[in-house]
Amino acid sequence: MAYAIFEIEKENERIIDEIKKDDLVSRQSIWTRDAKSLGLEGEKIYLKIEGDEEAIEKAKEIIGDKGKLLEGGEAEKINEKFVADEEKASEGMGFIFG
Repeated sequence: MAYAIFEIEKENERIIDEIKKDDLVSRQSIWTRDAKSLGLEGEKIYLKIEGDEEAIEKAKEIIGDKGKLLEGGEAEKINEKFVADEEKASEGMGFIFG
């Protein structure tokens, strides 16, 4: 499954609401994390969209210059942090309901 990760400045975070309102994009898996929750410096927000390639292209159009599409190693590094964060949350739920 395809995914894209966008880096969005805090002052542009309202674009995430527009993403979630779009019919095509909103049907994909969407995660947001601030830099600090991923162990990074700064006031940025990271948006991960996983799903259909067409929906990812639509998200790129909506975000435009209000965010930066991460590519290559940079995107992989942030994706690993998203995955680790999700696994940690799943383990916590397993511990609670185990």
